Amino acid sequence: MGKPAGYWVNKIRTSFKGGSSSSKSLDEGSASGSKKNDSKHSKNQKTEEGNKNGEAGGAAQAESGRKVMVVVDTTSQTKNALQWALTHCVQDEDNVTLLHVTKTPIGQAIDKTQRERTSRAHEQVHPLKNFCQLKKPNVKTEIVVVETAEEKGKTIVEESKKQGAGVLVLGQRKRTSKWKVIWKWRAKGGMGGGVVEYCIHNSDCMAIAVRKKSNNGGYLITTKRHKDFWLLA
Repeated sequence: MGKPAGYWVNKIRTSFKGGSSSSKSLDEGSASGSKKNDSKHSKNQKTEEGNKNGEAGGAAQAESGRKVMVVVDTTSQTKNALQWALTHCVQDEDNVTLLHVTKTPIGQAIDKTQRERTSRAHEQVHPLKNFCQLKKPNVKTEIVVVETAEEKGKTIVEESKKQGAGVLVLGQRKRTSKWKVIWKWRAKGGMGGGVVEYCIHNSDCMAIAVRKKSNNGGYLITTKRHKDFWLLA
């Protein structure tokens, strides 16, 4: 009846590695076809267009990598998600953005105090940047700290769009049976299911929630199309 497990594992891994490779291939195929038709109609323009396309192609190749955004904090779930992303998602031509979202304390304004809080936040997640550079020395890694008074999920989605992220990775903690019941009740009432669920269903790019199953039991992956899909480490 259904596809074998290996089929889905390979399909999901390919989507993580390649992002929107299928649509990209179709676009490139259409562009290639149109170039061939143009060259048949105008030989005089072929050389000039070829030079321009060569320059544009070189620039596109230099910027061909995706931006992989990983939402980070100081929890173990964050490091597990980051480790998964570096192993299964990030390629050498990609860029990694570590996004740390903090809530503005009640009664605090945007002033020198906020700059101090932002500086402390950078220091807190800087070890994760070092971890990225150790695992992927050829990949450019940056830290982005955003302080907001809005909902965290909304801020993450807006920032991922602003930064042009191609993939958004979030750590997810294990839920108890009690919380599973609460989340189902909230979802039926139209209230959503928390920050991770909000990002998965509202992000413009592929959003992936990652939870480590056990010490050597792989990861549970959740996207719009797959819920708690088990991938071995």
